[in-house]
Amino acid sequence: MLALIDGNNFYVSCERAFRPALKNRPVVVLSNNDGCAIARSNEAKALGITMGQPWFELRPLVEEAGLVALSANFTLYGDMSSRLMSIAAGLGPTQEVYSIDECFVDLAGVRGDLTARAQAVRERILQWIGLPCGIGIGPSKTLAKLANHVAKSADRKPGSYPAALARVCHLGALPAADLQAVLAATEVRDVWGVGRRLSQQLTADGIGNAHQLAQMDPASVRRRWGVVLERTVRELQGQPCITLAQQAPSKKEIAYTRSFGRPVSALPDLVEAVSAFACAAAVKLRAQAGLAAQVLVFVQTSPFRPGPQYSRSITVPLRRPSADSAALSTAATAGLRAIWQPGYAFIKAGVMLLDLQPDTRVQGELDLQDEQDDAPPDRTSLMGVLDQLNARYGRGSVQLASAGGSCEPQVWAMKQERKTPQYTTCWQDLPVARA
Repeated sequence: MLALIDGNNFYVSCERAFRPALKNRPVVVLSNNDGCAIARSNEAKALGITMGQPWFELRPLVEEAGLVALSANFTLYGDMSSRLMSIAAGLGPTQEVYSIDECFVDLAGVRGDLTARAQAVRERILQWIGLPCGIGIGPSKTLAKLANHVAKSADRKPGSYPAALARVCHLGALPAADLQAVLAATEVRDVWGVGRRLSQQLTADGIGNAHQLAQMDPASVRRRWGVVLERTVRELQGQPCITLAQQAPSKKEIAYTRSFGRPVSALPDLVEAVSAFACAAAVKLRAQAGLAAQVLVFVQTSPFRPGPQYSRSITVPLRRPSADSAALSTAATAGLRAIWQPGYAFIKAGVMLLDLQPDTRVQGELDLQDEQDDAPPDRTSLMGVLDQLNARYGRGSVQLASAGGSCEPQVWAMKQERKTPQYTTCWQDLPVARA
């Protein structure tokens, strides 16, 4: 059996954990630069607010319906996610962190009542860190994901599923007839791995719910729709096809892109932004013990703003694959200077690290350089210390001079007018209880 633990409206729940006054109120969390809604409370969903809806469309609801809009606080969400995952790991011997608010736990060898055990873990998460979550249990990942959907739907929408399945749903413990009824009540578009277009095709062929999909012949499904849907059908039939990944695979590309809070035209400001982006990407690269052989940098104007338009990118190859922040930043800023043009109001830039390889791979080359043109010193240890300091004292505590760091606000910084404090990672923002 596998369990899926999923935080309810995770970003909103993190905010409510430190601001109880937000409970039972419509709340949305906005994307970078306060652009659109990326998380909604149940009350906000009841107002008809959709995922990705622009903020300018939601602004009237602040006065009309008491909507509360908050800027994304990813530092807080990441720390709360770590706490959630550490508690959820107590459910079973093996855990796969699937996303910031979801994880799979393998229950193989766990004795006793799995439903009661899952309910106890859920209550512990709620009591210790104040985050509500749903837990689904099934013999495969797809069924565990579906069980989690049932648990959350039965809790939010009474009558959609039996009330006994709310919050914690164990499909493996249901009688065959009850399991079929649950699958029949689940629309095919709500099955993990079935996208919008595929669900439309299946519905047109008379396959409208999960039970009908589970009854299909896997071989026939593979011939018509491919191996991905065949795997989904087999998983719905209780045959595990997707293994638990205890360690996330290394990324083949690493990107760090951001939209600016306001248009940027000056080259020094763009250099500062691109250098900071390259350093941030380098941290991710070192975290997976990798090296990059090429650096891509791009800049672009906004197609929604008046004025001349410009979009350009360039790839800069490195002589030796590197994870050194200075080397990657130098390559990125050199590419930026090659593509920058005056007279444009840039609204977005980014850096991508390409042609990644493990740092255990050593590049051999002929000694064709002069003695004075020696290879750059190995600064692996220095980069490791840099990462440790920033992990301990906060990102950006120690950084390259080209990435800024002055006390003045950065021209290219994101617009986050509604950002809440970093309650769990910043001493200055630590909540104070007064008698």
